[in-house]
Amino acid sequence: MQTLLLVIELVIAVLLIVFVLLQRSEGGALGIGGGGGGGGFGGLFSPRGASDTLTRTTSILAILFFVTCLGLNLLVTHTHKQQSILDSQAAPGRVAAPVRQPAAPPPAQKIPAVPTPH
Repeated sequence: MQTLLLVIELVIAVLLIVFVLLQRSEGGALGIGGGGGGGGFGGLFSPRGASDTLTRTTSILAILFFVTCLGLNLLVTHTHKQQSILDSQAAPGRVAAPVRQPAAPPPAQKIPAVPTPH
């Protein structure tokens, strides 16, 4: 399921890039599809209709992209349950594991207060 969602997300991302590049920019300098008044779709759409269609398609693809991102995040969250540090604490009514005390340090050797000459 995760692989399928990932493939769908990649396809949507590529389509989103293509549709953004096809749109006509405000300054007319960027974008692939936009040229003069003839419209880039062979008369299928008017220039205004093509712009509306590309904008609507880009919006739909962006929404689908975000939905697939959320779906992937939810899927990963539910399949890889991470334990909280609170889960490791003993719940009320459960007996906690005994806490191991560190070993006692070895007895300290007597160190002379004044160094002795050799």
